[in-house]
Amino acid sequence: MTLEAVMMIARMTVETTLAVSAPILVAGLVAGLVVSIFQAVTQIHEMTLTFIPKIIAVGVAVAVFFTFMMNHMLEFTVKMLTTFPNFIQ
Repeated sequence: MTLEAVMMIARMTVETTLAVSAPILVAGLVAGLVVSIFQAVTQIHEMTLTFIPKIIAVGVAVAVFFTFMMNHMLEFTVKMLTTFPNFIQ
């Protein structure tokens, strides 16, 4: 296996990881930011208040983006399985 092949596999892996995890991370970030602004405005500083909205936002994001994430992971898997025999020489 050449260095170029290893670098291509690593690049594809990182790109797939970022693409699959980005919607969930953004949803959690937005929910946390909204809750933080709400806490600052109302001066309610309850630590457990941030967890429930984040869990709900992440759950909704997984439900909404599930087909995108699965298609992206399936495409990556098929590409890796079809090109992997070419790397072994």
